[in-house]
Amino acid sequence: MTVTPIDERTDDPAGMTRHAYPTSAMAGDYLRAAAGLVPSGLLLVTLPVGTTAAVVLGGFAAIFAVFGLRTALRHGTSLEMTETELRANGPWRSTIEWAKLGHMRLAYYSTRRDRRSGWMQLDLGAGGQRLRLDSRIDGFDRVVHHAAMVAAARCLELNEATAANLQALGIRLPDTGVE
Repeated sequence: MTVTPIDERTDDPAGMTRHAYPTSAMAGDYLRAAAGLVPSGLLLVTLPVGTTAAVVLGGFAAIFAVFGLRTALRHGTSLEMTETELRANGPWRSTIEWAKLGHMRLAYYSTRRDRRSGWMQLDLGAGGQRLRLDSRIDGFDRVVHHAAMVAAARCLELNEATAANLQALGIRLPDTGVE
């Protein structure tokens, strides 16, 4: 994962870093949404179809439309990380105060049986706030590292999968509880 100065900036005197989903990382999701929505929608509006076919095609079109909308919302969301909080700006707003971090989970989702390809997802919770981000966001490893250090300092118990995924990223915690 390459980080360029534009993708992750540390020009704030308070040490704030900014992280965003680059267009290149989201292009595949936009293409998948279009690949499902366009044919379904075209069939619905150009051919006379029965009720059952209309319901099925409409269902597919709705699923792909929601996926496309979700992709656009994620793409429009950026993160700002400071020593005190992680803040999501954009359509989905959420703030994780590090002093209140109560939950951290790092999951790996494989796209192949041999587990050589896939993505990671970080799930954080503090009070009533939740924040999920995936490894396509620029600076993901930096955010995970900071969250892991806060979790260790707060003596949060991490499950075995989270501990193994942290090790896979090269993050070693001083004293991590494992469920």
